[in-house]
Amino acid sequence: MLFSKKDLKKLIVPLIIEQALAFLVGMIDTVMVAGVGETAVSGVALVDSVNILVISLLTALATGGAVVAGQYLGLKEKGNASHAAQQLVIATFLFSVAIMAVCLVLNQQMLSAIFGQTEPAVMDNAVAYFYVTAISYPFIAMFNSAAALFRSMGNSKTPMIGALIINLINIGGNALFIYGFKMGVLGAGLATLISRAVVAVIMLVLLKNPQLDVPLMRYRIRDIDFPMIRRILKIGIPNGLENSMFQVGKIVVTSLVALQGTAAIAAFAVSTSLALVEIVPGAAMGLAILTVVSRCVGAGEYGQAEYYTKDLIKKTYLYILVLNVGMLIFMKPLLGLYQLSDATFDIAMELMIIHSVFTIAIWPASFTLPNALRAAGDVKYTMVVSIVSMWVFRILLSYVLVYVFGLGLLSVWIAMIVDWVFRSVLFVGRWKSRKWQNYSVV
Repeated sequence: MLFSKKDLKKLIVPLIIEQALAFLVGMIDTVMVAGVGETAVSGVALVDSVNILVISLLTALATGGAVVAGQYLGLKEKGNASHAAQQLVIATFLFSVAIMAVCLVLNQQMLSAIFGQTEPAVMDNAVAYFYVTAISYPFIAMFNSAAALFRSMGNSKTPMIGALIINLINIGGNALFIYGFKMGVLGAGLATLISRAVVAVIMLVLLKNPQLDVPLMRYRIRDIDFPMIRRILKIGIPNGLENSMFQVGKIVVTSLVALQGTAAIAAFAVSTSLALVEIVPGAAMGLAILTVVSRCVGAGEYGQAEYYTKDLIKKTYLYILVLNVGMLIFMKPLLGLYQLSDATFDIAMELMIIHSVFTIAIWPASFTLPNALRAAGDVKYTMVVSIVSMWVFRILLSYVLVYVFGLGLLSVWIAMIVDWVFRSVLFVGRWKSRKWQNYSVV
């Protein structure tokens, strides 16, 4: 077997910690800015939906590079794996700089076009936060790419330490800028920027270690290799389209939430940040599956790919069950951290109960399992299913439930769950069909 139980444990435990720390960045920003007021929380929430879209695109590219590198490692072609890694870093850097430039130039126009007639105080906070966090895009791109490459080597400890450093700098920066200098959402954005910049540099330096399976000795743009980048994009583009459409759909839904008033926006923001914590084990196991299955597919060991996927999905359900039951028990004190009004608190509590129950039942099959298909190169299928499900169920159904049935903010949560059910049925069926075994990219 390619991975022993010890190997899997060594991979999974740091991944869970890393994902918890990664999701905590957004949660900490929301909690620490809550003292400024609900308009500040709402402004941060609106921008975070855009930031998550951008980061998901950059992560998709990183995933493409990690899958290609992982499959080369399965073939024991370390030279090609290292070359793929270099091209990944170059491509994601150039792409992230281009996105940053667009967001800086069109800041307010983008926010106004997406969120419409939001309260002026909320929009002012959103504009300030967006300017600063947009500058951090190249840094988070470099961190995600480096982290994905370390994971492809079976090293999830280094990305975990990087995520820990990001959180420590972010918390310290928030305390200094928000409470010390009274900079509000601008301070939260500045802390995020500094934390990402510092860790991105550290990760790129660490990748220069010649003892690594996939070392990166230089990052020169003049070394760009378009055929290799096309191989990475064969995974990255469908994955990026899938992720971007998913996040665009969430932004469209957020714009619908924005029309429900400040209490609804704040409740949605808080629920979304806590919901991200509830899926940490699933996100971590998805990354583990990418590493394990890509290596198995590269080696032509499809039987092992099936074995490890089943084992990791079972563990995902167990970990999510334990975490979500615990969060349900302590949901009231968790929501109390956000200093919400009574009306906002009640809405958030209702949303979180629904999310917890259905995360336990459905989420792993909807979002963790498809990473096995992606790791095998079967990315077009996951892209089509995800895009169709997002636009038909999460978006169209949300609008129907709001405007036809008048269910308000609850409509978004109901439509989301229907989306999950549809995805899980099709992804489980695809996995059982074994058609994914015909899409290796190396």
